[in-house]
Amino acid sequence: MESTTHPLGGAVTQAVFGGAHERGDRPALVDLGDGAVLSYRALAGTVTGAASGLVRRGARIGQVAGVLVDGVAAQLTALHTVIAAGGAALPLCTADAAALLRWDARLLFTTQKLAPAAVEAADHSRVRQVVSFGPAVDTIEFGALLALEPVPLPRICPVEGQALITEEDRLSHEVFLAAMRRLDAGVGLVGSDVVLVTWPAGPGAELALLASLAFSRGALVVARPGLPSVELPGTLHDFGVTVTALLDERDRRIIRRIGDPYIPGRDPH
Repeated sequence: MESTTHPLGGAVTQAVFGGAHERGDRPALVDLGDGAVLSYRALAGTVTGAASGLVRRGARIGQVAGVLVDGVAAQLTALHTVIAAGGAALPLCTADAAALLRWDARLLFTTQKLAPAAVEAADHSRVRQVVSFGPAVDTIEFGALLALEPVPLPRICPVEGQALITEEDRLSHEVFLAAMRRLDAGVGLVGSDVVLVTWPAGPGAELALLASLAFSRGALVVARPGLPSVELPGTLHDFGVTVTALLDERDRRIIRRIGDPYIPGRDPH
């Protein structure tokens, strides 16, 4: 499904996937955890197509949707699907019914492995629909969203429309894009870059922001949370990595271009 089938709606979706059609089958994401490889065409088409399906099923602008998944590809796909549909994505690391209630979430994305816990959490919250990547009991399969008749995606006010909710903050589309620019300040990502990300997904914004920045520039994201240090040299070589996003000895998230010296205490991110 082509991304142009669904005109891009909000500012984040436009910025991140606006060039995806031209990039076509160039790889956008390699998830070494589950083996998923997504091209720009496939990723953008899936995000906008599923977002259209959510709108068709009654998703409202500003609606909060929890994201409880295993795998970077599933998380980024779910987060951007919610954002493209005009909603606010709430990444979770556990089946936290209290968080779903606190943010009045009405939708929850999950994966087959986590579906039983997700459905149970939904039963103790105001979540009305659980969408699963792969078939699972008491869920809607993600693929069903792509099969629905397409509808236009909503236009979102960049200042007022919420894109992402974290433990610390609510990010509007404008704030999300500003955070992407700050993240890029010390790296300067370009389309030829290959970005290795070993950060855990978690409930924060960092992974979503970095991957979104890379997609907006046409770079390739290679994701492997928890990559053992012994495997790092081989991964750098095999994929021609030019930028790393690793955890340092204090579990701080550090972005560096290959060849740049790491000076503790001088990380701008």
